[in-house]
Amino acid sequence: MQGRKNYQEKLFTNFQLSDRIPEDNFYRQLKGVLDLQFLYPATATYYGTEGQKSIDPVVFFKLMLVGYLENQPSDRRIVSNSSMRLDILYFIGYDIEEQLPWHSTLSRTRQLYEEAVFNQLFKAVLKQCIEKGMLSGRRQAIDSVLVKANASMDSLKEKEVFEDALLYTKQLRESLDEEQPHAGLVPSTEEKRGKRSNKTRTSTTDPDSRMAVKPGKVTKLNYLSQLSVDTESYVITHIGAFHADKRD
Repeated sequence: MQGRKNYQEKLFTNFQLSDRIPEDNFYRQLKGVLDLQFLYPATATYYGTEGQKSIDPVVFFKLMLVGYLENQPSDRRIVSNSSMRLDILYFIGYDIEEQLPWHSTLSRTRQLYEEAVFNQLFKAVLKQCIEKGMLSGRRQAIDSVLVKANASMDSLKEKEVFEDALLYTKQLRESLDEEQPHAGLVPSTEEKRGKRSNKTRTSTTDPDSRMAVKPGKVTKLNYLSQLSVDTESYVITHIGAFHADKRD
């Protein structure tokens, strides 16, 4: 006899996420070992004592982690994807009938916290990995990648001579240290042709960004992201951002 499934939503239902998430599910296991309670005192200074409650700091950072693990490129996608995944809802501590935070809340919260909070989070999680015996500590692999800055090439302007004087002097000294006493005095090929270079141009919207180009790509304003990974466990042990006009 042919079966047919007729679906009709129930007005009331008895449902527990913990009963539907398998024991071997990645996010269930991660929820059991990842302790982020230190974030409450670490972020307390960013909030007042009155007014509407903010997003839970632990929930915010867990959603950021979900975005990384699920390769979601935007806050909107993070929230949309999480709302349809029972295991992620269980991981962040939300029930199926609870409304997730707006994607704009994630953006504002990311801008609210200073770099020190993210550094503290990284060190705390790395410490937990060490305590769990995940790192061998014998061999590290280091690599870098260009990361596009949030700035347009149209924001470039010519550097003022006085603003660039100290930098130019420093470059001359570095050239002398490298036993190339005349390198800082000879114009580069790009400068001879009148092309834009990091020595003569700076961005008005992101002065820390630098012009760099990937093979086969056009020149853009970038940063150089460098990270170190434990080769045995693939745990990231260090990460940092540097000027894109420098080598590894």
